[in-house]
Amino acid sequence: MDNLSEILTKIGEDYRENISKNSRHYLEINIGRKAAELGFPDAESQYRDVFAIVPLKHPVGGMKVRIDGRTFVNYAQFESGVVVPNYVAREVDLPWWNYTANDSMICNFV
Repeated sequence: MDNLSEILTKIGEDYRENISKNSRHYLEINIGRKAAELGFPDAESQYRDVFAIVPLKHPVGGMKVRIDGRTFVNYAQFESGVVVPNYVAREVDLPWWNYTANDSMICNFV
């Protein structure tokens, strides 16, 4: 498994119990930071400004911001429920499909 696939798989595993594929509430996970945690310095620099979206079963404590769902045009969702920009999904061999966001999404900050 390549580094990016491993990073995205780990994000899915970390949030497995809290993911609801069609939820309007979500967390943003910085892929570059996750790469650093996993010891992949090349991926850390390459993906430092790229975020995975984790749709949540329930809102979490902290600030919430409403986001227009059209923000997520050209995003892909993996079987785990994790969502990334299409160009990131094309870089891995994990199965994915086009993501359809709700009209209005709510970003949860913790």
